[in-house]
Amino acid sequence: MPEKQTTPTDIKLVIALVLITDLFVLLPFLNDSPLRTVLGLPMVLFLPGYALIAALFPGKDDLDGIERIALSFGLSIAVVPLIGLGLNYTPWGIRLVPILVFLTNFTIIMSIVAIYRREALGNDAFSVPFREIYGFLKAEVQEKPESRLDRILTIILVISILASVMTLVYVVVTPKQGEKFTEFYILGPERMADDYRTQLEQGESVDVIIGVVNHEYSVVNYSIEIRLDNDTIETPQSLSHISLAHNVTWEKPVSFVPGVTGENMKLQYLLYKDGNITEPYRDLHLWINVTEAAL
Repeated sequence: MPEKQTTPTDIKLVIALVLITDLFVLLPFLNDSPLRTVLGLPMVLFLPGYALIAALFPGKDDLDGIERIALSFGLSIAVVPLIGLGLNYTPWGIRLVPILVFLTNFTIIMSIVAIYRREALGNDAFSVPFREIYGFLKAEVQEKPESRLDRILTIILVISILASVMTLVYVVVTPKQGEKFTEFYILGPERMADDYRTQLEQGESVDVIIGVVNHEYSVVNYSIEIRLDNDTIETPQSLSHISLAHNVTWEKPVSFVPGVTGENMKLQYLLYKDGNITEPYRDLHLWINVTEAAL
């Protein structure tokens, strides 16, 4: 009869890493840490596949170590998009929290299955020989090199490995700065990019929603000016001073009542950046017709 074993160390490590990653993603005081990215990569690229391989192949003779590692990466890359595809057809959609919840549940469930299947195999179950690996590395470190050349080569090798790891971590955690730009848009009353009211009687208003989104990677001060046929009209104070941090969206309903009648009049919404009022940074316009009010 197979001998029962305690929870395998590698499976406990997988579950611990999953739960720690959840904390670094969900808790406000941790989710700005670079460790969120460092922990998130294995969560997406390795841990789900490793747990699935552990559940499918619990025996130590089923696969060797290299095959397990390679398949863990491969199956993770396959499982994560499938989970995203499934979420796309649910009310939750493809968003961070639903993906995190489903990945966590999948990995933990597969880990639990792996634990039970390994317990059933007893001594024939696969396990990662952490003690043997530690003992081997310790012996290699403590063993004196046979010559000065061996010592120098060992030091160079260690320095190279550390430099490679530090470079990889730096590349992963350093945010990539993309193209700098600002979104500037106007929406109709129904928050759609159409249905603008352009056929008016005197005294009626043009009602739009003006939006600005800062993608400039810094805090930017904006101002908005409204013109009718190149004549500046009185602008609300709320449009004169708009300060936005990076990736922040600003929207405001704006109504304008033309004081004159005419056809094909150009109603402009001009966006200025950082106090530069000589040249508009962005320019949007509507063509409106205003007739005299019917008696």
